[in-house]
Amino acid sequence: MKVGPDIAMVASLVGDPARANMLTALMTGRALTASELAQEAGITPQTASSHLSKLEIGGLIELEKQGRHRYYRLTDPDVAGVLEGLAGLAARAGHMRVRTGPKDPALRRARICYDHLAGDLGVQMLDSMRQQRLVRQKKQEIELTAEGERFLAQNLQISSDMLDHPRRPVCKACLDWSERRHHLAGTLGAAMMARFGELKWAVRDSAPGSRIVNFSRNGEKRFLALFGTTDAEHNIVVQFRHARS
Repeated sequence: MKVGPDIAMVASLVGDPARANMLTALMTGRALTASELAQEAGITPQTASSHLSKLEIGGLIELEKQGRHRYYRLTDPDVAGVLEGLAGLAARAGHMRVRTGPKDPALRRARICYDHLAGDLGVQMLDSMRQQRLVRQKKQEIELTAEGERFLAQNLQISSDMLDHPRRPVCKACLDWSERRHHLAGTLGAAMMARFGELKWAVRDSAPGSRIVNFSRNGEKRFLALFGTTDAEHNIVVQFRHARS
């Protein structure tokens, strides 16, 4: 018998369409009820209960009780990272669902990936941070620089001690499913997304299961003032991706 991680078990949990829909809904970072997840998956509450039990036993979600209510959330950001990566793989392989219509461009432009910014603006932010030497990136390894620490403290009031976490890196590359390039995850990505909300630059769509992030006109102006990019490579990649779509 082979020894090591059982990826087949995880794949079987994610591979069921109903469970995949539930997990995708939880990528908002919000905790949702079984009824909300059943609606997202298009199944009955009884069937949803069985699926949720399997996901909980498998370690992909966790239950949180609040009074009489029971909520479910992803166990940690690594689960969201795997799901985002699988979405990118599915997109590259041509396994796409029917487009959602008017909301689809908004989802591709800016969305939440568990607790950090994804989509075109998320990728652009990381591109800009590299250009400004706020971070150093080598393949999937990202490191915050001293200049980056000063920049964050001055412009977003994010201090380095706010980023410490015993089980999570400060910076992490997360493969963006729609842009097919990296955006910024880790405690820094989460802190920046939270700060955008506190400054009222951006607000997350309130609908259960929606991952769309809407920037206000002033918020996008302020965001681009900090993270605007003239990266020709980024523009070429975006044009190439749309040409293939």
